[in-house]
Amino acid sequence: MSGPKGRRGLHIALGVLVLLLAAGVVVGGVYVAREHQDREQAAADQDRYGDVLAAAREEIEAFVNIDYRDAQKSIDAVAAGATGDFAKQYDSSTKDVVEILTRAKSVMDGEVLWAGVVDADNDSATVIVATTGTVSNTQTGNKPVARQFRIKVDLVREDDEWKTSNVEFVG
Repeated sequence: MSGPKGRRGLHIALGVLVLLLAAGVVVGGVYVAREHQDREQAAADQDRYGDVLAAAREEIEAFVNIDYRDAQKSIDAVAAGATGDFAKQYDSSTKDVVEILTRAKSVMDGEVLWAGVVDADNDSATVIVATTGTVSNTQTGNKPVARQFRIKVDLVREDDEWKTSNVEFVG
């Protein structure tokens, strides 16, 4: 088999082997590229979720901490994170809220216990937030009474920031 037929068969076998190896390299490269893209997407998703959670926590912390002695500071903190119809509704009701808070000598102290993203994409998100805290006012004899809230927060992305577009008590 050292003749021309033997060499020809060897050349064909080597050619097929080279083609198979080249195909394997291409397929492997495609898988590596996909894995890299998947990891980049997962990192971007993780960053977005972190930003969404931070914005929701900040807004609700402002929302559940209000003191009649400096109500405007609390109102301004909520307004800073609000947008759209929520911002308009909140802004239009703040004068009445300050009056009610002052008359009742209301103080609400609270904190976010946990928050979880329900849904998120590049431009909008929904977060459920659980809070705990106390409320004291003239109706409670100015003694702190425990309060827990479950709040659904809708957010939208505006100018590279997450803003609250709706707040809804859910339980």
